Amino acid sequence: MSDFALDAAWLAALRGRADAPPVRPRVPLFWRGARFGSAEPGVMRALGLAASLATETEVGWHIHGDDLSTCLHSVAFAMRDAGVAHAWRDEQLPVTSESGDRLGTVERAVVRPLGIQTFAVHLAGLAPDGRHWVQQRSLTKANDPGLWDTLMGGMIPASDSTEQALARETWEEAGLRMQQLRGLGRGGGFLMRRPTDAGLGGYVVEHIEWYRCFVPSGVVPENRDGEVQQFRLMTGEELGQRLQRDEFTLEAALVLVALESA
Repeated sequence: MSDFALDAAWLAALRGRADAPPVRPRVPLFWRGARFGSAEPGVMRALGLAASLATETEVGWHIHGDDLSTCLHSVAFAMRDAGVAHAWRDEQLPVTSESGDRLGTVERAVVRPLGIQTFAVHLAGLAPDGRHWVQQRSLTKANDPGLWDTLMGGMIPASDSTEQALARETWEEAGLRMQQLRGLGRGGGFLMRRPTDAGLGGYVVEHIEWYRCFVPSGVVPENRDGEVQQFRLMTGEELGQRLQRDEFTLEAALVLVALESA
């Protein structure tokens, strides 16, 4: 992408979108004194949660119980019944405190309304001639359908390490094994915070780890999970133009800009 200059105003706007405050006020969520998320007060009140499960105080909502995963399981079903959850996935994501301690797990569909930090991994793929391997997201995806993305991008479930998620998602999304790639290495990481419509009152707090690699000549990505519309090789010039037309997901744009700056 070094053969194409990115507009400074566009870059500033991109970074502003990635670190934006909530649209409406939110209050913290606590368990055993540890803050692990946030929610709009009206959303929590509308759930009608039993006092034995959760109570509201002047500093926020407190989740009760000896096991946070069990408690959040009940909260998640209440949110699904109330219509404030996103697409239900039957997939557990880790729940961590602000200091990074793992407290439990929660259904993926409710992490945005509850402002729980999620973790994701992306892979930026380059061809030997310097072109970029990118994917177009399926037109039926719940989030960002039809937008362009990195070679691979996905959330890290509670059952996986970053490296395990990288390998699994690369196989499922692109049909590639780690041993097929060349020059694989970590590129960096960043935190994204922004409002979202993924669930009523949703707010994204996501840490993204990104990796880079070279895909050897003759090796062509092939989707295996039905979530990719197509793969394409883009020159740096085409990539830069499409980025600045906002044809890429926000996460992918941030990764590709970081790749250019590395």
